[in-house]
Amino acid sequence: MAGMIGITRSGLVTSVGLTAPSACAAMRARLANPTTTDFVSAGEAVLAHCIPLTRGVRGRRKHVVMAAMAIQECLVGIEPAQWEKIPLLLCVAERDRPGRLDGLERDLIDSIEQEVGARFGADSAMVPEGHVAAAMALLLARRLIAGGHRQVLIAAVDSYVNWPTLAAMLAADRLLTSRNSNGFMPGEGAGALLAEPDDGGDVRCGGLGFAREPAHIDSDTPLRGDGLAQAIGAALAESGSTLEQIDFRVGDMSGEQYYFKEASLAISRLLRKPKERFELWHPADCIGETGAVAGIASIVMASVACRKGYAPGHRFLAHMATDDGRRAACVFHYGVS
Repeated sequence: MAGMIGITRSGLVTSVGLTAPSACAAMRARLANPTTTDFVSAGEAVLAHCIPLTRGVRGRRKHVVMAAMAIQECLVGIEPAQWEKIPLLLCVAERDRPGRLDGLERDLIDSIEQEVGARFGADSAMVPEGHVAAAMALLLARRLIAGGHRQVLIAAVDSYVNWPTLAAMLAADRLLTSRNSNGFMPGEGAGALLAEPDDGGDVRCGGLGFAREPAHIDSDTPLRGDGLAQAIGAALAESGSTLEQIDFRVGDMSGEQYYFKEASLAISRLLRKPKERFELWHPADCIGETGAVAGIASIVMASVACRKGYAPGHRFLAHMATDDGRRAACVFHYGVS
């Protein structure tokens, strides 16, 4: 398998748990914790999956605190003095996302470094790619590791729980409300993964694939699932696997029918033999729409399941999609060649 890297540590901050073990235990139990927000639309309070931090911590400050929590969990046991050898690839919302915080690229990494009390490697960078940011960061991490780095930290932080974003989603009729069942519930959070050279064990990423879908969610073009099918096919080819060999899937869909239909169409184009069981997991059921965090949350959820022995198998596929048509897929293996 070309360019395989290992995923050895993780951190996760969600509305159902502020650490990866607690969040994954809650997601395994299908628990959710939506709360009533201060935002109101048509006389109805908007529900969201909010992170319970100290009152008054919001906006940029909340991004910094959530990211720091996930990073510190991921790097526990590694002396902060060693962190300056580890590049940080920070996944955030795409630049044109409604309600996105201004100036994220300018100083968010610096603010996080101040919060954790340590510096990260000189090759640190922002990955403002929204839902596909985790896959893009894995690709960048693979290049950095091939270039000599022993460890690369991938982190993500995002929030849909702000009025500019909620107003745009409500105007587009995309939020889940009492009047709209074809929508998502907003969420927020942070996550982190530590990538290292493959040592033949633990969770390994062996295939990445990227494509574009012309029939994106705002398009009038009939949806055929071509873009996601191309991304999945490329990831499978790079990993040396077939779809029949994959045991289960994790996706970033958060409630809208479009993305579930797309996933079904893509799989139908690639699956050559019927599978008796091919589960599709989607953590947004429990943590809401978390934007750039969705990909990392999916990977952490599946990785923990593999390590703890309750996953349907040792090979899983993670796929991701943005509203503007970008598609990504990653193939992972746990403890198998």
